[in-house]
Amino acid sequence: MRTYIGRQQAVSAADFMELALGTPVELWLGVEGESEMERAARLDAARDILTENPELPDNLVRIAAGVVESNPELFDVVPLARFAGRRNSRKGAAA
Repeated sequence: MRTYIGRQQAVSAADFMELALGTPVELWLGVEGESEMERAARLDAARDILTENPELPDNLVRIAAGVVESNPELFDVVPLARFAGRRNSRKGAAA
């Protein structure tokens, strides 16, 4: 089964995010190993996009809120078991 958003086919989660944002996710998050010059250019492009689309942050918050509302199980918190060992292993520390 193929999924299209507009005329664009979305194959992966990254495709869905890019289509929802209207920009590549890497523009906002960066990529591992980018140089200082690449980072500066990326941030400059992001600033230009935000200047031209001041409603973008609000739209992203709406998208995120929709995901949280539609998929509350993604945010289930599972309590972790506590280690039954000593609370403070430093010598001379008060317990």
